[in-house]
Amino acid sequence: MSEWFFDPSHWYGDDGIAPLLLQHVGYSAAALAFAIAIAFPVGCYTGHTGKGEALLMGMTNALRSLPSFGLIILLVILLAGYFESDMAFVLPCIIVLVVLALPPVALGVHAGIRSVDPGVHDAAKGIGLTPFQVLMQVELPCAAPLILSGIRSAALQIVSTATIAAYVSLGGLGRLIIDGRAANDFAQMTAGAILVALLALMIDLLFSLVGKVVVSPGISRRTHNQ
Repeated sequence: MSEWFFDPSHWYGDDGIAPLLLQHVGYSAAALAFAIAIAFPVGCYTGHTGKGEALLMGMTNALRSLPSFGLIILLVILLAGYFESDMAFVLPCIIVLVVLALPPVALGVHAGIRSVDPGVHDAAKGIGLTPFQVLMQVELPCAAPLILSGIRSAALQIVSTATIAAYVSLGGLGRLIIDGRAANDFAQMTAGAILVALLALMIDLLFSLVGKVVVSPGISRRTHNQ
């Protein structure tokens, strides 16, 4: 196993670890960015106004029940006739990863805002803040721990699920697992699985560090005490 990792030929070239890692991170980052752009405003609206909460819960539960592998195959079949480039495979992959990430992001934002103490709302309104100012200056800072938790969960799910991109002839670390299985190269398969796990651990650590920087110490102590 160690010999496979330390072989320079396995790190570079079109199918090397380095380019596959960059592709994996690229798919994951793009999907997470799109998911945040879609789900964050939705969570802000439902959390701030209290409207559409039941619909949000129903939609997120429905999205969670979708089979990622079956969905990506279906989208490739449906979109193959519209694209002649790799977009016929990249776009379905990104769509599936975005769908996977929407529920934790939206629910994290919604739950974080709804958990803000009503007394804090009353104090903010008492000093003359507008509803938008209450959202931006009070609710979102107080909700930061749960918001980051939702985004963190989405990122980890995306990174682990992005391996299915290899099933539709794309790159990423899943390529090591698929190609290793085809060649009965169990060292390569194991390497792919270990690299995905290490990437997930690094992302988890990164979010932990970001949380310590972004979240107010006062909010952190309050959340810890609860």
